[in-house]
Amino acid sequence: MDLGGLTTLALVALVFFLFFQLAWSKGHKVKLPPGPTPLPLLGNMLQMGSKNIVTFLDKVAEKYGPVSTIYMGTQRVVVLHGYETVKEALIDQGDKFVHREAPPIFKIISKGNGVVSTNGEKWKQIRRFSLMTFRNFGMGKRTIEERVQEEAQHLVEELQKPKAQAFNPSFILSCAPCNVISSILFNQRFRYDDDKFLHLMEILNENFRLVSSPWIQLYNIYPSLIKHLPGSHRTIHKNGLYLRSFIMDQVKTHEASLDPNNPQDYIDCYLIKMQQEKMNPQSEFSYEELLATGSHLFAAGTETTSSTVRYGLLLLMKYPEIQAKVHEEIDRVVGSSRRPSMQDRVKMPYVDAVVHEIQRYIDLVPFSLPRSAPQDIHFRNYVIPKGTIIFPSLHSVLRDKKAFPNPYQFDPENFLDKSGNFRKSDYFTPFSLGKRLCLGEGLARMEVFLFLTTILQNFTLKPLVDPKELDITPLTTGLLNIPPVYKLSLLPR
Repeated sequence: MDLGGLTTLALVALVFFLFFQLAWSKGHKVKLPPGPTPLPLLGNMLQMGSKNIVTFLDKVAEKYGPVSTIYMGTQRVVVLHGYETVKEALIDQGDKFVHREAPPIFKIISKGNGVVSTNGEKWKQIRRFSLMTFRNFGMGKRTIEERVQEEAQHLVEELQKPKAQAFNPSFILSCAPCNVISSILFNQRFRYDDDKFLHLMEILNENFRLVSSPWIQLYNIYPSLIKHLPGSHRTIHKNGLYLRSFIMDQVKTHEASLDPNNPQDYIDCYLIKMQQEKMNPQSEFSYEELLATGSHLFAAGTETTSSTVRYGLLLLMKYPEIQAKVHEEIDRVVGSSRRPSMQDRVKMPYVDAVVHEIQRYIDLVPFSLPRSAPQDIHFRNYVIPKGTIIFPSLHSVLRDKKAFPNPYQFDPENFLDKSGNFRKSDYFTPFSLGKRLCLGEGLARMEVFLFLTTILQNFTLKPLVDPKELDITPLTTGLLNIPPVYKLSLLPR
């Protein structure tokens, strides 16, 4: 490196050091939540490591209490640990903690737009509109259920093609929820062998896997430095641009055929809303917002559900005695001659408990998406300074021993009472809590239940090794818990 490059690097390091010292000194002028002593520039990164952030934060909470402070690089982070703490923040004091701080990797694509990333009036308008539109198109009603049921049958047809031969189910299991969200957004489903559809699945799977990689975790801590380097953050950006381009093509097609009196899908409704509000200077509806929100709904609606189902099948192979009980209840309540429906759920408490336990156990999004303090927040006996990132640890709620006596064991009994009836739990929070509750919770719950019951109605899951040898450890743990890769055989029932 030449002298000029060394000088630049030294100046950047000096700026970071001074920034850290300023943040550190400010933190000591107020009563910050306690936490481990950070290093300049690195914060607590050396103690944290890159492979198991969850374990590190559990140990911090054990030592310093349910509200603690850590530093990820120079960024101050307050961690909320345990059900009582998370509930107090996100529900009891929800208005103080509603502000979201999307990870930097999200910002390079959506640029602060989209229902996942926005705040304030824009977020309120877009979320309200999206919820209303989903309801109008049948979320929670029979029309959406029929779409999910039909897609479940297409999924079964695809799963029959390997003819009991071993295969990796990841791709096929992504196609089904992708087609469901496509039907809502675009009024369109794709054939599983469609080239454009195949490419979309590839980039969505790749981004979902990369977003929790150590490199992207590093990018989220030092974005201003890492963005200039080669690496997987550039792959995520390229894939994000492709998805935006795909959605833009859909928008153009919809504009050409738009009938304001007969909207067919989410994009139609959004375009009509834009026309209605074009003279309103306070309107937050724009093409840029449509592209960002469409990308968020499409990606999240595909990968979160497919990962849950994929992980669920692995767990049912790991515990064949649980799979056998699921088969028995499906056979008794549904049989083999008709499709499972949401009405069946109340008659199948064991299957319902298994579905809930899968979502609890896999802990797909351990910290929800981060929040931030738009101004100083007084919480319990501490002050969370303006600009601080806030991690509500959903992991700590889903693993709370008060609700789940053996939280690290897969046990459907967590959701059953002594009589075998399904038992709800306030600690079941995979979709977060409060005003930032996952927009697609209703759809996701429906898909996971119907996809899993339909698959188990038609197949017995057979692992390639002894079930005791199956590894159910997440492939990576970061923003997301990525399920391990595996192969299975599906034996027709």
